[in-house]
Amino acid sequence: MSAAVGFLIVLTTVGSEEQANLLADELVVRRHAACVHVIKIQRTVYRWQGRVVDDNEYLLVSKTTDEEYPAVEKTIKELSTYELPEVLGFEVSRGEAGFLDWLADNLGKDADVSDETEVAKEPDQE
Repeated sequence: MSAAVGFLIVLTTVGSEEQANLLADELVVRRHAACVHVIKIQRTVYRWQGRVVDDNEYLLVSKTTDEEYPAVEKTIKELSTYELPEVLGFEVSRGEAGFLDWLADNLGKDADVSDETEVAKEPDQE
């Protein structure tokens, strides 16, 4: 396990699977996140504009860096349909060295990755 200086986990929520998939794909294709988990939330309860709302949402968990955080936040605000999108970043204090190297290698303009804009799906996902 290594110290994880400069790595972040960023959380956001969206209201539909279509929007979750679009946002996850864009964050990775734009190289602002190395990986985004899309998790269906059974129930979200929150207060909005003076009333209590009970919704189904999707949680996106993005792995990124301090350097890419502004671009992650900008992309979420650009693509979210929410008036006030949730964007929360948490510092990663430790991580497996090889994984952290992979994370760093797959972010930013200088990342050694394909410029393909189509997201490849694993065979069992088609």
